[in-house]
Amino acid sequence: MKKAYPVILTPCKVGYVVSVPDLKINTQGADIPKAIEMARDAIGLWGITEEDMGRSIPEPSMQLPEHAPNEIVTLIDIDFDAYRRANDNRTVRKNLTIPSWLNDRAEKEGINFSQVLQSALKKQLNIMELPRRSFKKKQS
Repeated sequence: MKKAYPVILTPCKVGYVVSVPDLKINTQGADIPKAIEMARDAIGLWGITEEDMGRSIPEPSMQLPEHAPNEIVTLIDIDFDAYRRANDNRTVRKNLTIPSWLNDRAEKEGINFSQVLQSALKKQLNIMELPRRSFKKKQS
């Protein structure tokens, strides 16, 4: 499902603050390209979270929002289905077969089979490791 939401980019001391009035969310970026990237990410994350909570994603406004003379108003497109696929980190169980002697040796060495398979698949597919987003609470 593709949509395009109007956003307002407001210059600040360092970069831009981005407001998405239709969704009542904000983000920021160090420059215009980064601000647009962050807006698309914020909209995508917000939208798939709403769907996961059983709520519908609102339609974008048909009019551009009011803004100050120093602000930039533009549209940010998002394909929610593609965003979900690209950010789906659910685990999937796979069954595989290896020789018994290899299994015994790997278990003795404490090898994490899942991690080895993931690393090998990423190497085979030429996928660079991306930094993980962490939503863990800080411990006091």
